[in-house]
This record gives sequence, structure tokens and C-alpha cells, in this order.
Amino acid sequence: MVTVSSENAPPATIPLEPRSEQEGLGSADYDLIIEAGRAERRYWHDLWQYRELFAVLAWRDVSVRYKQTVIGAAWALIRPFLTMVVFTVIFGKLAKLPSDGAAPYALMVFAGMLPWTFFSTALSEASMSLIGNANLISKVYFPRLIVPMAAVIVSFVDFLIGFAILVGLMVWYAFVPGWQVLLLPLFTIVAFGASFGVGVWITALNVKYRDFRYVIPFIVQLGLYVSPVGFSSNIVPEEWRLLYSLNPMVGVIDGFRWCLLGGESRLYWPGFCLSLLIAVFFLWLGIRQFRRTEKSFADLI
Repeated sequence: MVTVSSENAPPATIPLEPRSEQEGLGSADYDLIIEAGRAERRYWHDLWQYRELFAVLAWRDVSVRYKQTVIGAAWALIRPFLTMVVFTVIFGKLAKLPSDGAAPYALMVFAGMLPWTFFSTALSEASMSLIGNANLISKVYFPRLIVPMAAVIVSFVDFLIGFAILVGLMVWYAFVPGWQVLLLPLFTIVAFGASFGVGVWITALNVKYRDFRYVIPFIVQLGLYVSPVGFSSNIVPEEWRLLYSLNPMVGVIDGFRWCLLGGESRLYWPGFCLSLLIAVFFLWLGIRQFRRTEKSFADLI
């Protein structure tokens, strides 16, 4: 017999024809329970059960990211390094903007470039991840959240590669970080949450409104200049610091500089707390929007 239940009605039992023991069942009958909402309640459990698929997708994206390129993964080093050089010349040499304390300007710029590159790359890759896996999504069931998660992980690999340049710069300038560097993993988690939250939110919107494929490059380009990447956020007037911190990457970048440059870089704690709240809000909003529209992805793609 089959037992069927719904949210507003008691379970109903549908008898089934008994099966012979010769079929290998070992019993004359059995129960099959179809319960409404069960898949919804097991979603996060299924997300863990499909962890191998997540690993396969992430490794596939990592392996093909720089495939058929001449210098391969070195692009993850060259792009932020060249951007750091340009910003150092324009803001440090020509505009004469101050650094954080006695820290070299190039080191300050790269300490902000590292989390920003992670955020912008994760946003760009995650926003197109569902569309890029349209054939997989339309044919096989699995928690769709795995796809943008794998895209963010690929960006995190670039982040780790770029961290090698930062270590090299510190050795070059003979700059030793303080005890604050021990808190760097915590700020990395905040950067990961901000990148994943905004990325998942844009991903869900991009499936339905393809205009975002043109909006996202503009957001990334604009955000590079409005975020304190090429300059210190200490130059922002005090009365505008809290409002400026509505950009979640402001707190993340300031936190990275505080960890890496130590006492040379002051951390504006009210602004960081506000940026952290904004990042948590986007994480909640992104997952909520994604889950609400996930059922229609196969039809829209």
C-alpha cells in the first residue's frame, strides 16, 4: 500500500497489489510513503549528500579555468599585480595620497586588492554559473546551490594563489605583520560570506533577468573605484565613514589591512560592524532568493 499525506489533509493509504516473494522482495507487500514537504526539509541534508558532486564541479572549473592559455594559472598572479602597480603610480605617486602609517603604498594597495579580486571574481563567475551548466540543471536533480558554491571556491583558489604575491611583497619590503595576522582567517571567512551572499543573489536574478550579464561588469568596474582598494579609507571624512561602510567590502578590506599591516592601519570598528551586518544580510537575502526561485531554474534556463 502507498501512504500519501499533504500539509492540510491526513495521510491517505492506497493499497497496492501484493508482489510475489519470487521477485526477491522477501515480503508479500510493502509501504511507500510520499509525504508533502519532505524534500524541502531535507534540502540541507541533500546538500551534504551531494558533496562529491560539489567537489567534481569545483575541480572541473579549476582545471579548465586557464586551459589552453600560454601562462596558465600565472594569470591569477599577473592581474592583481599589474592593477597594484597602476594604482600605486596613480594614487601614490601622482595623486600623492597617503598610505596607512609607514606601510609602503604598494603593500597597502595589494592588501586591499586581494579581497576585492576575490569578491569581484566570485561575483562574475557565480552569476553565470547556472547558465553555464544549463544542460546539467535541466536533466538531473541535485541542490542547485552547489553550482554557485563551486564557482566561488574556484575564485577562492585564485585568492590563495594571489596571497603568494603578498608574502613576496612583505619579504621585499622587509615588513613583518603584528599579532593581528592571526585573525586573518576570520576576515577571510567574512570575505567569503560577502562574496557568496551577493553572488548567489545575483545568480538567482540573472537566470530570470538576463540584463544582469551586462550590469555585473559595470558593478565590478565601479566597485573597484568606490571601494578603498587603491587608497586608504582613512581619507574619507569622519562624518561620512559610517555611510561609506554600507559597502560591505569596505569593512572586509579594512580588516585585511589591519591584519596584515598591524598598527600601521587603523580599523574603524563601527564601520566594520556595519559592513559585517550588510554582508550577513546579503548572505541571508541571497540564499532566500535562490531557494525561492530554484524550482523554476530548469524552465527558465
